[in-house]
Amino acid sequence: MSVWDDLVGQDRVQEQLGAAAQDADALVTAVSVGERVPPGSRMTHAWLFTGPPGSGRSTAARAFAAALQCTSPDRALGGAPGCGFCDGCHTSLVGTHADVDVVRTDLLSIGVKETRELVRRAQLSPAVGRWQVIILEDADRLTEGAGNVLLKAVEEPAPRTVWLLCAPSLEDVLPTIRSRCRHLTLRTPSVDAVADVLIRRDGIDPERAASAARATQGHIGRARRLATDEKARARRAAVLKLPLRVEDIGGCLKAAQELIDTAADDARQVSEEVDVKETEDMKAALGAAAGGRMPRGTAGVMKDLEDKQKRRKTRTQRDSLDLALTDLTGFYRDVLALQLGSQIALSNVDVWDALDRIARSSTPERTLRRIEAVIACRRALDRNVAPLLAVEAMTMALRAG
Repeated sequence: MSVWDDLVGQDRVQEQLGAAAQDADALVTAVSVGERVPPGSRMTHAWLFTGPPGSGRSTAARAFAAALQCTSPDRALGGAPGCGFCDGCHTSLVGTHADVDVVRTDLLSIGVKETRELVRRAQLSPAVGRWQVIILEDADRLTEGAGNVLLKAVEEPAPRTVWLLCAPSLEDVLPTIRSRCRHLTLRTPSVDAVADVLIRRDGIDPERAASAARATQGHIGRARRLATDEKARARRAAVLKLPLRVEDIGGCLKAAQELIDTAADDARQVSEEVDVKETEDMKAALGAAAGGRMPRGTAGVMKDLEDKQKRRKTRTQRDSLDLALTDLTGFYRDVLALQLGSQIALSNVDVWDALDRIARSSTPERTLRRIEAVIACRRALDRNVAPLLAVEAMTMALRAG
């Protein structure tokens, strides 16, 4: 088992990263003795991984970090880095390596304060490994100010620091940052490849694995969740019934409200699991007295924590809504394929009756307008339009076609 095993359907990217990891040792040696970087080196200090959701951007970044920290004895004999068994590989992949920082956010954005702390850490020398590796999984969530703070660090990096930035597309990252990174584009893996990894790595029943991979159209994370979580399957089934429920205005408004309520429930469940423990830990750290009474001067800290929890809840609700809208888009894509007589594989064959009914009672033009309505709803949510208003507008547009 190598560090690349979880990188599904990305042979070209794996080849490039493996070659860069092989050149990394020569680069470290050159820097340590003050020599020039070897000509033609495939290693560089900043990388940008882009690709659609589920393509494995963060997986590729973690695998590369592990290959850079690989301590396998075979490397001295010319073996490929990234064995997957040594201490460097293992700790990098599980997130406990002292020189690999994985930064992700469960908030709506990454601000200047957090980025400055990240840049400060990036200036440190590696403690035990060859490189100080910083993986920023949500580079697209950097605010403009945070991006400008990061720019200086990427522009003038510490000698043995590597930045691995992940974002859906180049346009999601400041031009000044992306111009200083080596860019790798990942593609959506095939349905068969995703099903295979679910069977091989997660021990999922082949039929269920194939169904989950087909329903999510190659999104690895969503496929795994759909195959293992009964609640996720129930939520998806409810979303796919929505096109049959928008035949009148009352049905549109009720369907919209239920979609919002489901997303709110998801956010509430996440909050209940995290917020209580987080609050209690903070109170203990601040020295709360018996009975929960807080020391003087700590009200501001608790208020900051409450604001953070509120922003996290908002993001969780939006993510849940976006997932439902993605499933809805897939439904109408299948409807359009039936209407046009396309031979592409359908992702929602488990609701064939609903697909057939909508396809027969509508036209391709109306289906396209419905897809555009779903996309418009997603854009409205990105612009902070009130979720209920955005979803109600969508369901009314779905009814009108």
